[in-house]
Amino acid sequence: MATKQNNKNVNTVDKDFKYYTKTFWRIFFYGMGAVVLFFLFASWGLLGPMPSFEDLENPDSNLATEVISSDGVVIGKYFQKNRSQLKYSDLPKNLVQALVATEDARFYEHSGIDGRGTLRAIASLGTSGGASTLTQQLAKQLFHGEGSKFLPFRIVQKVKEWIIAIRLERQYTKNEILTMYCNIYDFGNFSVGVSSAAQTYFSKEPKDLTIDESAILVGMFKNSTLYNPIRNPQGVKNRRNVVLSQMEKENMITDAQKLKFQSLPIALNFKLESHREGTATYFREYLRDYMKKWVEDNKKPDGSDYDIYRDGLKIYTTIDSRIQLHAEEAVSAHLANLQEEFFIQAKNNKNAPFVNISTAETDRILMRAMKSSNRWNVLKSLAKTEEEIIKSFDVKTKMTVFTWKGEKDTIMTPIDSIRYYKHFLQSGLMSMEPQTGNIKAWVGGINYKYFQYDHVGQGARQVGSTFKPFVYATAIEQLNMSPCDSIIDAPFTMPAGRHHATEDWSPRNSNNKYIGMVTLKKALANSINTISAKLMDKVGPEAVVKLTHKLGVKSEIPAQASIALGAVDITVEDMVAAYGTFANQGVYIKPQFLTRIEDKSGVIIYEPIPESHDVLNKDIAFAIIKLLEGVTEGGSGNRLRTDGGGYGYNRITGYPYKFTNPIAGKTGTTQNQSDGWFMGMVPNLVTGVWVGNEDRSARFKSITYGQGATAALPVWAYFMKLCYADPDLTVSKDEFERPANLSIKVDCYSAPAAKDTTAVQNNEEFQF
Repeated sequence: MATKQNNKNVNTVDKDFKYYTKTFWRIFFYGMGAVVLFFLFASWGLLGPMPSFEDLENPDSNLATEVISSDGVVIGKYFQKNRSQLKYSDLPKNLVQALVATEDARFYEHSGIDGRGTLRAIASLGTSGGASTLTQQLAKQLFHGEGSKFLPFRIVQKVKEWIIAIRLERQYTKNEILTMYCNIYDFGNFSVGVSSAAQTYFSKEPKDLTIDESAILVGMFKNSTLYNPIRNPQGVKNRRNVVLSQMEKENMITDAQKLKFQSLPIALNFKLESHREGTATYFREYLRDYMKKWVEDNKKPDGSDYDIYRDGLKIYTTIDSRIQLHAEEAVSAHLANLQEEFFIQAKNNKNAPFVNISTAETDRILMRAMKSSNRWNVLKSLAKTEEEIIKSFDVKTKMTVFTWKGEKDTIMTPIDSIRYYKHFLQSGLMSMEPQTGNIKAWVGGINYKYFQYDHVGQGARQVGSTFKPFVYATAIEQLNMSPCDSIIDAPFTMPAGRHHATEDWSPRNSNNKYIGMVTLKKALANSINTISAKLMDKVGPEAVVKLTHKLGVKSEIPAQASIALGAVDITVEDMVAAYGTFANQGVYIKPQFLTRIEDKSGVIIYEPIPESHDVLNKDIAFAIIKLLEGVTEGGSGNRLRTDGGGYGYNRITGYPYKFTNPIAGKTGTTQNQSDGWFMGMVPNLVTGVWVGNEDRSARFKSITYGQGATAALPVWAYFMKLCYADPDLTVSKDEFERPANLSIKVDCYSAPAAKDTTAVQNNEEFQF
């Protein structure tokens, strides 16, 4: 009986065991099936959209277009999101090590999902971290962001993240995944990607980041809002030190290195990248306008338009970042000091900064400025009457204004701010390699944020005596003259009717002084007005205009004899190109600012074809060079060779300049000292400098400060001093190339050093 009962119990236990076993495996397999189906449904997009193969192949990039200098420096960007794309080879090794050590130590061992880390996270209920690999983080950044915090939705998102991570691992190499992650992360302050972050926080290229700087950026990957070096320096320092500890733990740095870098303070060189600030701002805006037209004429292979703010183009320019910085420094340094004198002279002028005009004319100028201001346009759009708008310009308001000592917060009326800004001297400088036409520096003004008018390519100004070499070149070509031929400097009158003149024209020299027989070389060196007028009379203004246009000047030039003295408006860009023709042995080359444009994959999509044509034969071009050398040897540019004789104004480089190498150049000053010019050339660099006020009625009272030799020449001199002192540059100090079998006599005499250049300067700068 007992045995039967025992057997019955055993059978019952066996049945129960089998039942529970079957139930367990049934639940297990159903559960596994459900999990598999769950993953399949997610993979098929039934639980929400999933990225396609094309999406994985071409993830949304929204890349900034980079403007790159000839020496490989990113000098600017066009962007909606400031994001640049790096290659793995561009990432510094210490940043890669810091990222892997901190975010995913087993990155090179797993296939997108770290099983060991996931099990550890589950076992610890997430207290040891979420075990999210770099690939998973990339998937989250690319395709669904942070998502919902509601648990069921979060589970779905996590599954989708795993699937995308596995697909990414199949599609890309480990290095490509790591590079993509570094390229898409938002570091705050409009900086997306390591490249932008390195520029914004440290003003460096990524390859130049130190170990502690890389650790700062890697620390920001955890939460760039919380660990922002500008807002939370202590938190950033603590996080950086955690990264350094992880690097030491993974044997990527030594303990000594860890302690050294952990002891360092947070050292930033913060520079918010902006379209209105940074290097070559005027050039970048000129280039932006060019690109707007370029995208209309150059389509993508599929026929759609390029977007310079999203397509990650790389625009390779001819600008040399080193020469550009020297040019910007020279302009800023000289004009900051020259401006002090301008304010002093304008101090007691009730119509300041305007000189020798009536109060009524001053009011007309200010009214014109008001009507072209943003304030006027905004108020007009709000249906304000003209009377109401004008009254608003007399209401004091808080504003930030430009000064040469930095921005200044102040309170003034808008009309007073207009008058204040009218005081400021402006400048345009362009430097070009004459043999290639490559523009090396472009400074369109003193500060693009506050003064957006470009005085290189946009603003044509009267050129004064810098026009005279075009007259001399025409005479040498048409009359078979040479720099050593003589002509009489004496009073001269061109009668009415000759060369379409409506009345007698009698140009005069300063103080009515005339020196008799002079060579062409001495005449141009001293910029004698009567000689230029006589040469114009002999060749005719039509011939001079024709040659000037062949030299690349696009301005309309009246065929009048008075243009011999430079009463012609020409841009700095055209003047540099024209003078460059003389330095390039008579061959004009259109100024070039682009070398190529690449798409985001590095495929060249545009290469410009240089434009050139012959203008003068080599002998004539060289003769003009020798004439212009005479200007710096014993004429109006002689102060480049001497201590300046105490004449003029310069507190920047200090006299003496004492250049000893060959320099061909020409100063120029227009009527009432409204414009000061200097055109300077060495064999491989032609540079033009203009200085003046935005409004021609605002100017220096006397020629002492307003002439080209004082306003513009020191900018050129300081610029060249900086270029020559730069060991990385090869700006020439050699002689200009002399043509073989030169047929024109150019070696006339050795010009003595000028003892008193005052008369020479006044003579040169007299304009009608």
